[in-house]
Amino acid sequence: MLASTEKTPLTIFREMKLFIIVWVGQLIASIGSSITAFALDVWVYEHTGSVTQFAFITLANTLPLILLAPIAGLLVDRWDRRWTMILSDLFATLATVAIGILFIIGRLEVWHIYLANTFSAIFVAFQIPAFIASITLLVPKQHLGRANGMLSFMNGTARLVAPPLGGVLLGIISLQGIIVLHLTTVFLGIAILFLLRFPKTSNPVVAEGSSFLKETTYGLTYLVARPGLLGVLIISAFSIFLVGGVQVITIPLVLSFAPVTVLGTILSLFGVAVLVGGLLIGIWGGLQRNMNMIYGCMLLTGVSLLLAGLQPSVAVFIVGVFLFFLIRPIIASSTQAIFQSKVEPLVQGRVFSIKGAIEAAGLPLGYIAIAPLAEVFEPLMATDGFLAGSIGQIIGVGKGRGMGLLFIIMGIFAISVTCIAYFFPRLRLVEDELPDVVDGVVLAIPNPDIATDTSSSNNDAVPLIS
Repeated sequence: MLASTEKTPLTIFREMKLFIIVWVGQLIASIGSSITAFALDVWVYEHTGSVTQFAFITLANTLPLILLAPIAGLLVDRWDRRWTMILSDLFATLATVAIGILFIIGRLEVWHIYLANTFSAIFVAFQIPAFIASITLLVPKQHLGRANGMLSFMNGTARLVAPPLGGVLLGIISLQGIIVLHLTTVFLGIAILFLLRFPKTSNPVVAEGSSFLKETTYGLTYLVARPGLLGVLIISAFSIFLVGGVQVITIPLVLSFAPVTVLGTILSLFGVAVLVGGLLIGIWGGLQRNMNMIYGCMLLTGVSLLLAGLQPSVAVFIVGVFLFFLIRPIIASSTQAIFQSKVEPLVQGRVFSIKGAIEAAGLPLGYIAIAPLAEVFEPLMATDGFLAGSIGQIIGVGKGRGMGLLFIIMGIFAISVTCIAYFFPRLRLVEDELPDVVDGVVLAIPNPDIATDTSSSNNDAVPLIS
């Protein structure tokens, strides 16, 4: 009788111990940062009353991540990743300190917050790829799905906790108290990083004559040379594009058949869905073949969008979109696991930075593309609209039904794209055709300008307590 290969939770914890310690510190820091971001959003809106200026905060937070991705990735690959995370967190807090001082002396203005958010985002552009690229050093291959699920859980927790907790804290300790709390949580996360040691990875050695342009665009060159990985990235960016589309029309669609109080409950449930999805994949770990998970979840994404747009019903909409957001962390985790197991550790900073930039662009593209279409479809589905006598007989007519039809079209589009993608062998077989490169194994790199220094080995991850 064969012994069971199932690992106990204690065994899994031991194998992921170093990552879990780092993750706890980053979770605490993430919650503190999210509460501060919420408080500053409220401050800007209360002092301007402008949704446009409120939206500029998001632009200030995301634009540096996209623009700096090539340079940040290059430097992350050259620098020690633990110290990159420490210094990025440390310098990013300088902007928060400046905001706190300006608030205390009564000189804080809206443009200060834009500038501070941009300054902070510059260092976040280095911190994120450094953290993600460190996961393959901290976690065995079989636990990558769990680790990425824990990242989704971390992000979902921060988003879910920040609004209610931030609202309560604003009334109790005001903005300056929240900033002090933010600094405390960040320094706790930094302290944890100080107490640990990450395994070493090989450092890239730039060949003589290699240009800066070639080095900074290497991440994109790397993906183009591997169409399977590029296809995985396109699917991931497409799923985020759908998230942008859902977010931009959810509020007006729900308000077309439900009161504002119900809308607030629905939006909170979506945060719960992301949290549950991250927790689910974190505990389960996912399927052995991540591509099967991605294909299946993308099909379910299409079905969930179809369901959400089918009828002007609160219950139907909640079921559809809850499923949509529940699936999202599973797709993100599976996608990330493929990249972490197929991309050489010494170039993960560059590749993951490009990946993050392309994925980040999917969200605003969803806003830009879907919002105008909602304006077009609404008149078509009016009581006397062009489609009232055809599709309107199935899904109803009137206010909000154009956006409901748009949900259905997005669902059909998601299913169609997934079915088409299945017939691309480079994508479907990416896990078979590209060898695993984890635990310090570094394969040849197709760019002749970048060589590999294998003088350092990647030893087992052992926490060092100072």
